[in-house]
Amino acid sequence: MNYGTIKICDIADGPGVRVTLFVSGCTNACKGCFQPETWDFAFGSPFEESAQELIFGELQKPHIRGLTLLGGDPFEPANQRDLLPFLREVRSRFPGKDIWAFTGFTLEQLTQEGSYCRCEATDEMLSLLDVLVDGPFVEEKKDLMLRFRGSSNQRILDLHRTREAGKPVLWDDGERRGQL
Repeated sequence: MNYGTIKICDIADGPGVRVTLFVSGCTNACKGCFQPETWDFAFGSPFEESAQELIFGELQKPHIRGLTLLGGDPFEPANQRDLLPFLREVRSRFPGKDIWAFTGFTLEQLTQEGSYCRCEATDEMLSLLDVLVDGPFVEEKKDLMLRFRGSSNQRILDLHRTREAGKPVLWDDGERRGQL
């Protein structure tokens, strides 16, 4: 897997200060995408040990709240297979940090047997995430006032509550009310 960039002090892609990994490769090719260069699976640099160690080093810092994956698309099957061992290590080393992922696929597509984006890594990868921002970017539904998403069709899903309920549950931004 390749990646386009690693942001070590990101405040736009989830709550708090985060480390963000922009993976390469996306077959959704959403009209109006803010990073079309990341559609190419060969874009950027190989996601090797040095890149992973950079992320681990940044996640050690107490002011870093968590890790965000986006791209490209982390849920392209080839990307899932490469990200899964990395996410296991993140979860093991940093159990107190949250993990967010953005995908152009819906949770329903990710969990539907036989869908393009579902592979042997999908269920475990989803189990390692706290929040999933799902759905393609739809230019006609673009809304600059939305927090952590680009178009109104996209959902911010609390995956812990989703697993408990057995159906999609929206993330509650309790931080705005001082609850987090």
